[in-house]
Amino acid sequence: MLGASGDGGDPATVGRRRGTGGRWRAFRHSPFFPATVLALIVAAAAGLFAGSYTYAMANPTPHSVPAAVTGVPAPEVKRAEFVQGMEKALGAELQLHHYATYESARDAVEEQRVYAILQERSGAAELDVSGASGATVAQLLSETAPRVGRAMGVPVTVRDINPLQKGDPRGLALFYISLAAVIVGFVGAIQLSVHARELNPAERIAFTAGYALLGGFTIAAVVDWGLGALRLPFGESWMILALTMFTSGMVFSMFNALIGRWAMLPTWGLMVLLGNPSSGGAVSWPLLPSLLGSIGRWLPPGASVNAQHTAVYFGGHQHVFPFAVLGLWAALSSAVFWIWRHRHPGGRDTGTVAAAPAS
Repeated sequence: MLGASGDGGDPATVGRRRGTGGRWRAFRHSPFFPATVLALIVAAAAGLFAGSYTYAMANPTPHSVPAAVTGVPAPEVKRAEFVQGMEKALGAELQLHHYATYESARDAVEEQRVYAILQERSGAAELDVSGASGATVAQLLSETAPRVGRAMGVPVTVRDINPLQKGDPRGLALFYISLAAVIVGFVGAIQLSVHARELNPAERIAFTAGYALLGGFTIAAVVDWGLGALRLPFGESWMILALTMFTSGMVFSMFNALIGRWAMLPTWGLMVLLGNPSSGGAVSWPLLPSLLGSIGRWLPPGASVNAQHTAVYFGGHQHVFPFAVLGLWAALSSAVFWIWRHRHPGGRDTGTVAAAPAS
């Protein structure tokens, strides 16, 4: 009786509902469903990509800038007033580190603990910046210090004690080569999963290492030998690029084993949307939003830029940390991929392949 008196019992309504459900099921099992989902994902990724890079790079603002000071303040120069004027003009804090001699302050620059050295002279001041430590930071300090000095009536001399190479006047080349290694690294892994699906897990790791070595060599050779944009410590730069490509490729392979065909989403998010803007390559870490500046060093793109930057401009002062970060990401990704290799979307029956030539 309820069915006869309610709309749910009306044959036309039931038919429409069944028709709607049938069309939805047909759509879900048609090639149009994944294409529609992919179109929505691509649209969202485009907005996130533009937003992440604009947020990190469009208006770089300093938060704190480590700087060295040497000597004893002269009475003619009001150090505290000058520093306060700099902080007000920059809208950031100058983290002052005191060194007894200029040589020790210069060593701190080489170790990348500070970005500038403030020295006082009779009735004047000198500010040594390091363009290689961070081009954007050096430019900002170079523009601000003379202006603050004029307001105080104190002449300020600025010089760049560690300039960038002539072929890379804005310090972006290292960011570009690291970006190439990151993107080509996981694109190569994607292509292996598409065009070499029959590779078994161990073979896939081996081929990822193989194209990483070749790709790292090619990037370094083109930038140094071909274009002459940078003078690279070739062997070290090659190995950094190769490790970056391998790590990026294995990150995709890890997600490929865990979530299958949607592995591109977390890979793109981790390496491109988050990792590259926070790498410190295009905008120095002190000028990035504080959260990005903190996490960028712990992600593969930031570690790659960090290691490459030190290798090129601060030879002899290389740090273990960026290599440890890259190594840990590579080891973690490879281990997860290997543990879940039974979910690897590919592979082949080696017994069948071995029997084929015999037959």
